[in-house]
Amino acid sequence: MRWIWIDRFLELQSGVQARAVKNVTMAEEHLHDHYPGFPVMPGSLMLEGMAQTGGILLGEKNQFKHIVILAKVPNITFHSEVVPGDQVIYTAKLVDARDEGGTVECTATVGERLVAEAEIMFAHLDQSDPTFGAIDQKNFVFSMNLMSVMDVGRV
Repeated sequence: MRWIWIDRFLELQSGVQARAVKNVTMAEEHLHDHYPGFPVMPGSLMLEGMAQTGGILLGEKNQFKHIVILAKVPNITFHSEVVPGDQVIYTAKLVDARDEGGTVECTATVGERLVAEAEIMFAHLDQSDPTFGAIDQKNFVFSMNLMSVMDVGRV
């Protein structure tokens, strides 16, 4: 199953930077169990929101001609928690883009408070490759299909 951890894009500067928003609410089932009595958004889901923002930025730069997959997270730091009622802003800056993939630097903030920061690396799979081209892309969030359901502002 595919989970989308951003609500919409606030900004997309092609090949440069993207900003997306995630509104955290008690309507999200995972918050009822993590942690009982003190709901906190799991760090792994914040990482996924940053990766989705950065993956769309990289994919859009190449007009989604590649299948973009998360390859590695060399660095991540969590500075504080995110709780229901918070609005998280994910900012991804493209620092490297090549035929084989790319790297983004991401931050997650709530207001002026830095919540998390990460370096995320992506790999490209060639859609024309018979092995990878047959992959059902509905299982990948870094695709043009995701952008079609988001309100994307381009600068």
